[in-house]
Amino acid sequence: MLSTLDIFRIGIGPSSSHTVGPIRIGKRFVDALKKRGRFEAVSRVVVTLQGSLALTGVGHATPKASILGLLGLEPETLDPYEADQLVARVEEANTLLLGGTRDIKFNPKTDIVFDFETAPKLHPNGMAMEAYNADGASVFKQTYYSTGGGFIASKRQLETPLPKDIVTSDIKVPYPFTSAEQLLFLCATQDKAIHEIIYANEDAMRPRAETHAALDRIAEVMNACIDRGLQTEGILPGGLKVKRRAPQIWEKLHGAPLSNEREQLFDWLNVYAMAVNEENANGGQVVTAPTNGAAGIIPAVLRHYCAGERKNEKNIRKFLLTAGGIGLLYKQRASISGAEMGCQGEVGVACSMAAGGLAAVWGATPLQVTSAAEIGMEHNLGLTCDPVGGLVQIPCIERNAIGAVKAVNAARLALHASEKMKVSLDQVIETMRQTGLDMSTKYKETSQGGLAVNVVEC
Repeated sequence: MLSTLDIFRIGIGPSSSHTVGPIRIGKRFVDALKKRGRFEAVSRVVVTLQGSLALTGVGHATPKASILGLLGLEPETLDPYEADQLVARVEEANTLLLGGTRDIKFNPKTDIVFDFETAPKLHPNGMAMEAYNADGASVFKQTYYSTGGGFIASKRQLETPLPKDIVTSDIKVPYPFTSAEQLLFLCATQDKAIHEIIYANEDAMRPRAETHAALDRIAEVMNACIDRGLQTEGILPGGLKVKRRAPQIWEKLHGAPLSNEREQLFDWLNVYAMAVNEENANGGQVVTAPTNGAAGIIPAVLRHYCAGERKNEKNIRKFLLTAGGIGLLYKQRASISGAEMGCQGEVGVACSMAAGGLAAVWGATPLQVTSAAEIGMEHNLGLTCDPVGGLVQIPCIERNAIGAVKAVNAARLALHASEKMKVSLDQVIETMRQTGLDMSTKYKETSQGGLAVNVVEC
């Protein structure tokens, strides 16, 4: 089993697959050079972006991410503002401190290559790295793939056949599962809730106190991101001149007389989700949930129902563990990559995860939790990823607000269900996978179709 903490990764915007993943790839390449004893021989590195990384890489800050990774930084610990300064220095001096220790020549305009022609066969997000010595001879090269949500893999890893196409790991857990059906069986036979099954598996990976600390840190970063988004005004970068709207909505909410909660529910969820995704679009610190493009849905639902004025630590952990467990199913059985599945694999999965997590907090049975997750995805099937200008702004920011509202409604509908639904979570995950495979490439994070070609960029 993978860990739920693998689903929730702390990083920077605007994209988990185009920013967080490439940072990790750059760092892995540097580590590989050191491991093979070739680090000292390097005088130049060339990064070649392929597929979606090339087509929407500029708007998704992939060149910046490539540089940060080669500098030896990691998305979980880097400071977004300091990172911008480091990249600016590289662009100005045309030199790079490889791994943070060795100066090499590096001109981002020539050493970051956008290969628009190559369509990677193993995954749409290909990234080839090659290091050269002072004589211009290649000393090491490797191709990696950013597979969504900050996950990365080498070419060798993706070429190795896996049983039943399931992601595997060496960790032994007490309650392994690869489907919602298996998860529900475990809940029934062990008389445990979904979050308790996840807890037991996480306990096999680390002490419970460390899991709690990690979950609390995830919630803390999510809430801090909301707070920054609610307070920061201005125009988002990239050329579309999209104005931040969350601060204005937040001000109206607090300035208006108190209203019926049902009337204002959409406003609260909207403003929290938009605050996160406006921060994400600005390159701020966010949590992949399960991706950056869909990072606002889970924090919005979590903030409104678990972490507001009546903050409930127990419910926050229950929410995240349940949502994370559902996210694992999508990662294991399909994909959370927009370049592979379209936005159904990002916003759709986030909506499904949030719906299941909230249902658990509201006291749903395990079957109702999976029903909530199923409803959340069922009504996002076929959702395309067609960012205007290659930027994670239109339609991404508003789409997260809509997704948060959908998630709450899905949880409510599931709680009203007293018997097994006609469509299972496993069936909807498989449907999403098949739909993603059938979907035209132009609707999968390439900005070659949909809104991206029908909306004027400026």
